[in-house]
Amino acid sequence: MKSHLFTALLSILLFSSFTLKKNESKSVVSNPKIQTEINRDSIIEYAKKNLGIPYKYASNDPKKGFDCSGFVGYIFKNFGMTLPRSSSGYKNLGTSLKPEEFKVGDVLVFYGYKNKNIVGHVGIICEANGMQSKFIHASSGKAQKVTITALDTEHYTKRFYKCIDILTK
Repeated sequence: MKSHLFTALLSILLFSSFTLKKNESKSVVSNPKIQTEINRDSIIEYAKKNLGIPYKYASNDPKKGFDCSGFVGYIFKNFGMTLPRSSSGYKNLGTSLKPEEFKVGDVLVFYGYKNKNIVGHVGIICEANGMQSKFIHASSGKAQKVTITALDTEHYTKRFYKCIDILTK
């Protein structure tokens, strides 16, 4: 009698473990969470979903607002990339591109508006056209929100430091 009970319990245990594994594999297949390919247009599409979110110093939380580096970091984190949390961390990052090499998804790096020796602002190119490109960024200026701005405005042309491609390995 004990052996029949043992066999029945063993059968139930084995059956339930196979069922569990089967359900786990379905879950993994139907809910992939890892972005395997980074598409430049997908980055901009995702960034544009945040247009209008208010500027908030030292924040990378869309519920509270963004500062410039918080916004750029938040966007690229969605695609599995970790970038500097402060705009100054971009000063020595990457290789500078020539304007004719600018692409959608590249990061623009600017000096601060008061000090031309310190990096103070970053944004992401959303329309590439050399020094006439447009970029999306969390602006602490008039806009006070995530907005799209032309690079060839005097305010940003004077402060331009470099453009870097962080996607090409």
